[in-house]
Amino acid sequence: MSAPDDTPDGGGPTRSTGPNRPIRSKLTSTGARKASAKAPRSRAREFALQALYQHIVGRNDAASIDAFTRDLSGFHKADAVHYDALLHGSIEHAAALDALIVPLLDRKLEEISPIERAVMWIGVYEFQNCLDVPWRVVLNECIELAKEFGGTDGHKYVNAVLNGLAPQLRAAEVEADRAQGKGRA
Repeated sequence: MSAPDDTPDGGGPTRSTGPNRPIRSKLTSTGARKASAKAPRSRAREFALQALYQHIVGRNDAASIDAFTRDLSGFHKADAVHYDALLHGSIEHAAALDALIVPLLDRKLEEISPIERAVMWIGVYEFQNCLDVPWRVVLNECIELAKEFGGTDGHKYVNAVLNGLAPQLRAAEVEADRAQGKGRA
């Protein structure tokens, strides 16, 4: 087997497994997961983020955003049920989500990037309504969304806010992790 090298197309590292049979890494050159390596729920979060951005910035209604998003390339690989829950649930409960987020902000809500705001909506919504998803998974997925789509340090802001809400919204789960020594919340 030859040593890892970079592909000329910028696709990241590959390993040769024989003549003309490279195995491509599942990460882009920036460290993000390639689209082909993403789980259906991760894809659902990405599409929900795009849709929520349209709602926040364009004030478009959920039905027209939903119709547009479902026609985007790759949507068929997303968990459509999870996408529906995130999009419609976040829009329907936007005021309640904002009410939970605002006390942890160091600035006015209007000064928060629409991407970071949408990512926080997704995180808070999942904390409250998607109890089958562990809180650490919700936190990690939201940080990854903010890294991929948000501003330079937006993921740090998202992390701080969601990490601050986790003990309130997932108290038993967070406490169980603390008791097992799995870190802070």
